[in-house]
Amino acid sequence: MKSPLSNLPINELREQFGERLQENVRLANYTAARVGGPADALLVVNSADELEKAVKTLWEWNVPFLILGGGANVLVSDRGYHGVVLLNRAHTIKIHSQTEPPTVWAESGANLGMIARQAALRGFSGLEWANTVPGTLGGAIYGNAGAFGGDMQGNLLMAEILHPQEGKQTWPAEKLGYEYRSSVLKRSGTKAVILSATLKLERSTPQAVKEKMDEFSIRRKQTQPPGASLGSMFKNPPGDYAGRLIEAAGLKGMRVGGVQVSPVHANFFINTESATASDYRQLIEKVRKTVEEKFGVQLELEVELVGEWQDDDTNLKGE
Repeated sequence: MKSPLSNLPINELREQFGERLQENVRLANYTAARVGGPADALLVVNSADELEKAVKTLWEWNVPFLILGGGANVLVSDRGYHGVVLLNRAHTIKIHSQTEPPTVWAESGANLGMIARQAALRGFSGLEWANTVPGTLGGAIYGNAGAFGGDMQGNLLMAEILHPQEGKQTWPAEKLGYEYRSSVLKRSGTKAVILSATLKLERSTPQAVKEKMDEFSIRRKQTQPPGASLGSMFKNPPGDYAGRLIEAAGLKGMRVGGVQVSPVHANFFINTESATASDYRQLIEKVRKTVEEKFGVQLELEVELVGEWQDDDTNLKGE
């Protein structure tokens, strides 16, 4: 039996990264829904410089890799990922209060909520919506994350991008080609990597910002379920809500194996008891099929499928 690492230059990887390179690592430990098979190898990067160097090395050796931040919005298959997972722990945050407008610069592995809270402590508003959004800045930029009427498109000034052919570049927000929960990076499959970004803020007071954050936090707790999930499963179709359609189809509470359509909010699928990625896939398929049959609406996944999936899974990508 071939080792999963047999197609990778594993000796070179071991020599390059030493003990930092972990092999045959279960990705369920690093995803928000606690599902996912093994990665051939995993490497933790602790700064944007480390991320840049690792990516350049893997590109040079033609080694497939996946960047994982907070592990939300991704469904990793039970078969795992054949390649190197870069666990992005580059989380430096710097607030520039003297500029107009004031800004915050952060590395792409920084937690989005932490960035919002750091700004709030200094009396800067504009990121209140991001306080309860799971995941990292890089993932938020890639998928145009948003909540409570705000989104990354409205805050991003520029992103530092590492491009496989063109090297390190500074992209203004317009170049990201933002659409609802999407960017040109997500749509095109471009292999470029987000290293860091600068977000615009507004002057306020710590108390005013905290009050708005608290309000959003209460609303989120009232409407979104606790427990392990991927975040919102489907994009909202134009003029409607995925959760409303799923609920109207009578699917709230539906289970497959260890995963359940949340009784609190139908666009969240909760890992209730040792769910597998296959459980998630089957539930996604059932929900999409039922909603289409009842309402003629094809729900499009907001989460991304990662790793090896069988041929009949390709229709789930929803693109």
